Formats: sequence, structure tokens, C-alpha cells
Amino acid sequence: MGEQQHVKFPQEVLDEYGALGVDLVALFSAGHLGNRMGVQIVEAAADRVVGTMPVEGNTQPYGLLHGGASAVLAETLGSVGAMLHGGTSKIAVGVDLNCTHHRGIRSGLVTGVATPVHRGRTTATYEIVISDEQDRRVCTARLTCLLRDLKADDAAPAGGATG
Repeated sequence: MGEQQHVKFPQEVLDEYGALGVDLVALFSAGHLGNRMGVQIVEAAADRVVGTMPVEGNTQPYGLLHGGASAVLAETLGSVGAMLHGGTSKIAVGVDLNCTHHRGIRSGLVTGVATPVHRGRTTATYEIVISDEQDRRVCTARLTCLLRDLKADDAAPAGGATG
């Protein structure tokens, strides 16, 4: 569950990170939490990140998709976008996340699509729309990440870009 095997990256991103010997699939993954929740990143570029997550296993006591699960999906996708925007010289760290839950869902797969609202030198903000299999909006989220300069003693994020 949560295996990141078929992520679609733009060729220039593959070239940039490949030249550094960086495993993009591991770096821009859902991390340990996202993996436990079944998050899969399908497509990743600075201008659009797409991922999915099963509802099953991510519900609250009433059997509905847990709002925190939607938040994990949203922060994962927005953080990946911010990391790709920042490039190899930056680290993206989430500083603000808000989610509005529009509809309850009990089964199936949700899909999140993160698109940039602002991409600056020090911050990046993404809107993440999470929809069900009938393309009905389940949640709308907004994530702002601080883009820090990468220092020599900074290790690559272990298990994902979310912060």
C-alpha cells in the first residue's frame, strides 16, 4: 500500500534531480504516514500534483473519511508542489494548512489535485481540491510552505516532502 512506482514527472525535473543522484520517487513521496494511509502520488510538477488515497482505513468513528486524512493528503500534495517549485536548492516546510470539508464519503478512492496560488522566492501556496470517484468535491484545502535555503548540513527529507 502507498507504493510510489509510477509517478509522472516532467523531463526537466527528472534531469535536474537525476544529475544529483536523487531518487525523486522516494524524495517526493507521501512519507511514512502517507504510506500507512495508502496515499499514492500519480503526477508531480510544480504547477500540478495529483495523488489518490483510499477511504477505507482512513475513516472516523461514524464511518466517514476522516478530516485529518484529507489534511494528510492535502499537505502531502501541496508540499510536493512546493518542493518542486523550490528546486534542488530549497527545502519546503509547511507553515499553514486549512481544510474545508464539503461532503462526507464512506468508500472508494479520493483524488487530490494541488495547483499553485502563489509561487515566490520564500513561500509557496497551493490550493488542493479533493474529489470522490464521481468528481464531487469532498474537501478544499490551502497549504502555505516556507521555502528555506538548503544548507550543507541539511539531510534530504526522510520519507517525504511534507513538513
